[in-house]
Amino acid sequence: MVETVVLSWSGGKDSAMAFRELSRDPRYKIRSLLTTITEGYDRVSMHGVRISLLERQAEALGLPLVKVSIPQASNNEQYESAMREVLVREHIDGVSAVAFGDIFLKDIRQYREERLNQVGMKAIFPIWKRDTRELALEFINAGFRAILTCVDSKQLDGSFVGRMFDRSLLRDLPSGVDPSGEKGEFHTFVCAGPIFSKSICVRKGEIVLRENRFYYCDLLPDTEE
Repeated sequence: MVETVVLSWSGGKDSAMAFRELSRDPRYKIRSLLTTITEGYDRVSMHGVRISLLERQAEALGLPLVKVSIPQASNNEQYESAMREVLVREHIDGVSAVAFGDIFLKDIRQYREERLNQVGMKAIFPIWKRDTRELALEFINAGFRAILTCVDSKQLDGSFVGRMFDRSLLRDLPSGVDPSGEKGEFHTFVCAGPIFSKSICVRKGEIVLRENRFYYCDLLPDTEE
């Protein structure tokens, strides 16, 4: 029996790789993409990417984008309440599981499993325990293209923001920085790849420092190449 799932979608490379694995598995059918948006900014939480760009990704994947809105500077209780409301609705509509692009953070996995269990759903982790360097190289070799949209300057120099996620970047990453940014060192936006029907054309905008820690590179929708 095919299981209907939604995929937690940030627009970044781990989401894309999780999508790729799920789409190859006959046990699952991806019904929609689920993303968290900060109210007032219309951007993906943490990644800082404009929601209009995620809508372009969803269109290129042929799937609806389900948005969970959270207030600015929201606490965990507000986040969980907003997420629960959406998940209950999805469960009623026949979704039995949510898939995530997490790789090795056990506490995050446990948190997700516990919260989903509360609404009668389960969590799926398509790329769990993959070697992060091998996964990064597989992403590049498969023809995906991504840009670093956010860098945590406490873990990685801010000059990396706005760079393409490619072999050159992997060579330049300091030792101790995870090649897939699994410890939150950086976040990405995927603008092309084999899972999309067309590329998402973007151009780089302003680079800003937030909270005296996070560097963001604004990506602007561009015309088709």
